[in-house]
Amino acid sequence: MRALTGVCLAALLAAGAATGSVLGGARDGTDVIGHQAAPQVVRSADLYFALNDMDAQAANLLLFGADPDYTALRKQTLDTYEQRRTQADNDLQRVAEAVAGDAAGQRAVQTVIGELGQYEAQVARAQLLEEQAHAQAGRPSADALAAYRQATDLLRQRLLPAVDEVTKANASVVEHNYSDQRDALAGGWWTILVFGLLALAALGLLQRLLAVRFRRLVNVPLAAATLLALAGLITALTLASRADHHLVVAKSNSFDSVIALSRARAVAYDLNADESRYLTDPARAAAYEQSYLDKTQLFARVDGATLATYNDRLAAPADRHRVDHGQVGFGGYLGDELRNITFPGEQDAAERVLAAFQQYQRDDRRIRELNAQGKLKEAVTFDTGLTPGQSNADFDALSAALDDTQAINQRAFETAVATTDDDLGATTAGLGAAALAAAPALTALGVRPRLREFA
Repeated sequence: MRALTGVCLAALLAAGAATGSVLGGARDGTDVIGHQAAPQVVRSADLYFALNDMDAQAANLLLFGADPDYTALRKQTLDTYEQRRTQADNDLQRVAEAVAGDAAGQRAVQTVIGELGQYEAQVARAQLLEEQAHAQAGRPSADALAAYRQATDLLRQRLLPAVDEVTKANASVVEHNYSDQRDALAGGWWTILVFGLLALAALGLLQRLLAVRFRRLVNVPLAAATLLALAGLITALTLASRADHHLVVAKSNSFDSVIALSRARAVAYDLNADESRYLTDPARAAAYEQSYLDKTQLFARVDGATLATYNDRLAAPADRHRVDHGQVGFGGYLGDELRNITFPGEQDAAERVLAAFQQYQRDDRRIRELNAQGKLKEAVTFDTGLTPGQSNADFDALSAALDDTQAINQRAFETAVATTDDDLGATTAGLGAAALAAAPALTALGVRPRLREFA
């Protein structure tokens, strides 16, 4: 009886330790993914977006020149530039705080901090030179254009790669933690089950021993300990399964879409900047046109398409997709999202992204046609205009659709993380510790009177 009692106590403690280890690991893994690495990816992607839009607005300011027809739009563009500048500063501060313990991340952030001031100074210089030159729309002065070239080259060659390095590093942390946690939960579920069944079997044998030896049908403390162990086992297995489910929801179903959409938004704003750069700087027009195509392919990849053929090459798979949402015949960030539709409203929101992107691409070709025909001011007006049917108005519709789709996935991510936090929080830990203390105590209480009879 003493030996079997010892086995019961050891099995109960082992089951409790296994449960604590598995669920504690799930809680810590969720904390890393849900409260550290994943939000950091979103912040750095948001910083990437803000920097790109700053440069797009700076290019637009050069396009307007001193033309009085753009007075209102120039003020609005300046306001947007300042908003993005503030946003970038806030994002940079939060990113810097988050990488405090990461040497590589700190180096990347220091690069951004050091170079961002130079970038802003060159943009300010370009604007000042442009104001002094009283240039025509679409014809910035050589000095202003040279200053802008230095700014945009600094952004593209130093700032954006450094920000992308932080994004990729944290995305890698999410991937590794997700893989490790899923493996740990899969193995841990079986570990909890084995130790839990061992504890129940030992308690059952002890109960039977006492019933046979002492002719007691039920030992109440032992029965209570057995029921408590059974309830603990069921609860632990349920919590482990729920943690695994919510981990899948948080990472595969929602975070993967959040990061794809975050990158799509950043690329979209870089596209918009390339469009303005193309008009601003004729000497680099071919390079900016190729850059525009490269980023278009990042957004929605259509293999083998050129800028001239892209719209038609995208239209066919897009039409097939609208008939059958299971068919996604193009790649890129948008293709990744359309293959990962999970939540209510997400399909409709993603469809709006696709439609708005196609319209924006048609607008781009119109801009290039006007420019090729020598209608530069018309091209500038159509490119920067916010009237429905103009390029930037259609771009705003694309941006809004991206934001809506990302918001759906972001809410799902936060809900999944919050649910795991609640499931594996202090209350659960406290109840588990109480159950782990009570079950052995009840076991000892059940056998103590019988052991005393042998004394």
